[in-house]
Amino acid sequence: MTLMILAHPQFEHSIANKTICDIVSREEPNLEIRNIHQLYPNYQIDVKAEQTALLAHDLVILQYPMYWFNMPAILKIWFDEVFTYQFAYGSKGNKLKGKYLLPSLTIGQPAVNFKEKDHFLVDDFLQPVKRSAEYAQMNYLDYIALYGVSIVSGYPESEIKDKACMHAQKLLAVIQQYK
Repeated sequence: MTLMILAHPQFEHSIANKTICDIVSREEPNLEIRNIHQLYPNYQIDVKAEQTALLAHDLVILQYPMYWFNMPAILKIWFDEVFTYQFAYGSKGNKLKGKYLLPSLTIGQPAVNFKEKDHFLVDDFLQPVKRSAEYAQMNYLDYIALYGVSIVSGYPESEIKDKACMHAQKLLAVIQQYK
């Protein structure tokens, strides 16, 4: 089964993330989506509830918009509080061992803004997520990024929805692969 940790501070205004979540949840009925910003608007994470959700799933998708070249603050807090000693790491901290972690992010700007020579900067930005997954003995899956999805940057809503539909299909293919 698949767990999606949705970390979008303004999900109600999102086009891309809403479209992605709608399509994936409609096509994958066993998907559990935990909208952590909605669950914890005051950033008081229920650690036991989040750990229980992680234990019940084999594939964990982190779905979020890139904020200032990083994850939204609530997702960082989620990592800090949920990936605890003797749960995610430590001599008895193997509860996440063998599970899969897939970052799925939306980025307002075009991909060209994140490329230097033959290197994508997102690879660098996601190193803490990758290392955290590895430290917790999880299998880190290469991220799926959706670029150019900001109305502020001039992208029309219809184009954003079309791109988000394609992104959702990529996620569904990964979910099918790890069922």
